[in-house]
Amino acid sequence: MSEQELDDDLKENQGQEETHCCAKGKCSKNQEEKRVPLTVNITDLELESLKHESRDYKDKYLRVLAESENARKRLLKEKQEMIQYALQNQILEFITPIDQLENALKHAENSSQEIKHWCMGFEMILSHFKEVLSANGVYPFTSIGNAFDPNLHEAVDVIVTDEHPDGIVIEESLKGYKMGDKVIRPARVKVSKSPS
Repeated sequence: MSEQELDDDLKENQGQEETHCCAKGKCSKNQEEKRVPLTVNITDLELESLKHESRDYKDKYLRVLAESENARKRLLKEKQEMIQYALQNQILEFITPIDQLENALKHAENSSQEIKHWCMGFEMILSHFKEVLSANGVYPFTSIGNAFDPNLHEAVDVIVTDEHPDGIVIEESLKGYKMGDKVIRPARVKVSKSPS
């Protein structure tokens, strides 16, 4: 039944009630307010059609809700990845001066007493830098004595030797760093090779 037909039926029924009530002379405001709403006759076919339409709307609603939740999760993940990437880049810039400071302190061990006092101050600064790295989940990993792994190491030289089996890291020229489980800078290493 269309809306127009329902409206026409409603007007027709209201007109009949008013005529019937007024004809008996019993019309009052209370009776008008107490009128029972009209019932609408819907055929089984129309009912099934409405149920089907209702299910379709519910399915569409649930799909849109799921898509919205997936989009929210995806955006949150992308945001976290962007923050992690930005932090990683900043930390990489921070690691190079730490390496240089460590190298300078190694060479200053055989210096005068005055320079050693300066070095103690720089070692304290270096220690603080390392604490900052650690607080951000960044740490150096050891390579010497381990098998060469292209995911962790960058080979800068191959040394022929009988002392170590093939593919073992025997020297590290630059430390490698990880942030969590991710390598942010591979270690630069020298790898052993047995003589042919």
